[in-house]
Parts: sequence; structure tokens; C-alpha cells
Amino acid sequence: MRIRKMTMMSTGRGRRKQFYRDLPDLTVSRAECGEVLRVSTMTARIAPGITMRADAFRVLYRSTDLAGNPITVSGAILIPRQSSGSVPLVGFAPGTQGMSRSASVSQLLEKGLEYEGVFIALALARGWAVAVTDYPGLGTQGTHPYVIGSTNGRAVLDVMRAARFLLGTRSTQVSRYGIYGYSEGGNAAAWAAQLNASYAPDLPLAGVAVGAPPADLVEMGKSLDRTAGVFLLMYSAMGLAASFDDLDLERCLNTAGKSLMPFVRRLHPLLLAAAGFILPKSRTFYLSTDPFEDPAWIERMREASLGYLPPAAPVLVGHGERDRVVAYRQTELLTQRWRELGVEISRHRIRLGGHFTSAPRFARAGFAFLADRFAEADRKPSSELAS
Repeated sequence: MRIRKMTMMSTGRGRRKQFYRDLPDLTVSRAECGEVLRVSTMTARIAPGITMRADAFRVLYRSTDLAGNPITVSGAILIPRQSSGSVPLVGFAPGTQGMSRSASVSQLLEKGLEYEGVFIALALARGWAVAVTDYPGLGTQGTHPYVIGSTNGRAVLDVMRAARFLLGTRSTQVSRYGIYGYSEGGNAAAWAAQLNASYAPDLPLAGVAVGAPPADLVEMGKSLDRTAGVFLLMYSAMGLAASFDDLDLERCLNTAGKSLMPFVRRLHPLLLAAAGFILPKSRTFYLSTDPFEDPAWIERMREASLGYLPPAAPVLVGHGERDRVVAYRQTELLTQRWRELGVEISRHRIRLGGHFTSAPRFARAGFAFLADRFAEADRKPSSELAS
């Protein structure tokens, strides 16, 4: 990978906001996918005052949007301090962070406020390097393409390429590749697995752990309506409208919807979830025209849904059977579609598990699955790995 455009920046507080500013279009268009364009050291924290045992880097790298255009995406790369020679590399696809530009994992990790920070620390404790994308529009400019996995999945694969480069500067090689994600991260991880063979064949995946994935956006519109999670449909509509030029969300909103949008864009999803218990729960309360019933929107939702391309690696799909945010049926649909394509799938059904209570249980199962896949790949003869 070329390094001539990579810029090392200082870690001073005054330079931090400048780090996330977009680069000139010409610079980005000339870069390769996954090329590191800007990098700085950072301190990653599990919680305020509790530092992870890792060398951490904030990166700005080149990726690709849904239309094939080059874009800049930010992220964080964490390398165990005891690593030497070679290490497994895990692409970590974050769960829902919100829609604010400041809601990026790389910024929240530095503050010790990232709710999945403990899972990242557990992956590091296994001796794995971890590459975390912020996703487009979180950290960098633009609207985050929420659950538009064909874009977010590319961002996952490209941050892994960026991590491979940084590891190489430390004379450390990548021994195996894997991907992990839960919730929105499960969607992005699954899409990365589907796109791996065509978009990033240079990243031979040993395994992918997919937790509670929003797999079918049309079905999600039905299951989340009239619940406290109705704001997630607003996230989805914003992501769809930002990704497809023929969709106009503004025209679908009534006065109540237009009044709510600034809060949806800026507030943390946990605050919106709490507000969801007080505010009207029907999506039609905020809409003059329902995009989830519009044929043009439904067609695009189907394009953004999972299960119609086969992953190139073994997959673990896990889900809480009592999940009321991402219904368990989402996993059933995804596994059915993938099995019809001949995909090797392991199922992990979390009994009595809701969306939030299942997250740590899936992390334990997902990391164990990846560890097994890494070990299995190590046992294969080199001729089989080359094929």
C-alpha cells in the first residue's frame, strides 16, 4: 500500500477536530481502497480513567460509497502491546452510535464513553489486533448511511486494510482475518462478509460473527412500528435517503416529523430510546407520506437487505430469542436465505435474551467462534489456504 499521502498528526486537543476534516477530493480519488490518509496516536479507554492495554491509532482512510465513489472514513486501530511477529486481525463493526458526526467510536473510545469498549478490550486480551470503523458520516462529513450495509461493509473491510498497513510499519504481519459485529454492527459485518470476495479478496476471512442483524429492512419497518424504538426507523429512512438519490425523506415528513429530526440527528440513541416511551410510538404520527409503504422506498429497502449474496467464510449468527429491537425473525430470514445459497452457518440462539442483555453473551460466543476459526485455519496446509 502506498504511504506518500499519509499524514501523521499530533494528538493535541486543539488538533483533534481538525483530524476529522475531509481531505481534498483529488487526494481521496487518487488513493487506494483502505489507504491511510491521516493518522495520529490516541489513548483508548474502556471507561473514563481506565486505559486499554493497547497501542491505539486514530485513522482517516479511503473507502467507497454505494455508488462507487471514493469517500473518507475515520476509525480506530488498536494493537496489543505484547504483539510481535504476527497477530490475528478482527474488523469490529460497531453497533448503533446515533447519527451525530461526533458519535464516532474513535472519539468515544478516547473519552471512555464507547459502550462496546469492553468488547473491544476483550478482543485485545485474546492477543488480536482490532480495526474499528466509525462508519461514513460519523466523524467525517455527510449523513451516516444507517444499516446501508453495502457502504458500511466496505468501510469495515477498508479499515482492516488500513490496520494491516499500520501493523506492517511495526514489522508485524496479519496471521488471520475475522469480522465481528452486533446489531447495526451485525448488519455491517454480514455485508462485509458478502462483499469480501468481490471487494476485498486480499482479506481472506477465516470467520465472521454476526449478532442480532437487521437483515430485512421491510420487515424491520413492521416490527419497530408502535414501539419505543420507532426512532430507529427514522435512522433507517435517513440512511436510505442519503444513499439513494431518488428517495426524498423531507417530503415524507409532516410538521411533527420535521420538528423531531434535529433531535434524531444529534441525540444519543439511548436518550432517544428513553424519549420513545413518552413520545407517540406510531411512525405515521411523524409522516405525511409513509415511506415504508411506498413502492419506490420498498424497492430500495430490499436492495439494502441481507441474504442474497453468499459470504466467503464460515459464519456464526447469534440472536436473543426475546429481542424486541431487532426481532428474532430477522435472523431466521437471514439464515434461511444464506443456507439456500449453500453458506456454512452456525446458529447461536440466546434463550430469554433481549437485545441489550444478549450483547455480552453473543460477544463471548462470537469471540470463541472466531478463535476456533483462526485455530482451524492454522491447521490447514498452505496449499489449501492458497486455494
